[in-house]
Amino acid sequence: MHAIAEFTLVPLGAGLSLSPYVAEVERILAEAGVHHELHANGTNLEGEWDVVMAAVRTCHERLHAMGIPRIHTDLRIGTRTDREQRMCEKVESVKSKLP
Repeated sequence: MHAIAEFTLVPLGAGLSLSPYVAEVERILAEAGVHHELHANGTNLEGEWDVVMAAVRTCHERLHAMGIPRIHTDLRIGTRTDREQRMCEKVESVKSKLP
């Protein structure tokens, strides 16, 4: 099943600068073969359900291995059964309706 997700992982107990951990998450997603797009407050993910969920799990495991004691993750997932939709199609659909 194809999934589009918005993913925000927040390492707790890591201090004020989280960018090294965000960079590690981006590396993990690239390694996992998940199409992803970083934005200011998280990352959009696109891929097969099992691949997306495995990548999220790997992010947790790797950051815990880096010494992060707690992680809070917000994950919103959308799926469709009528067709396989891509992130770019959703964005283009809205943009086509703007003046």
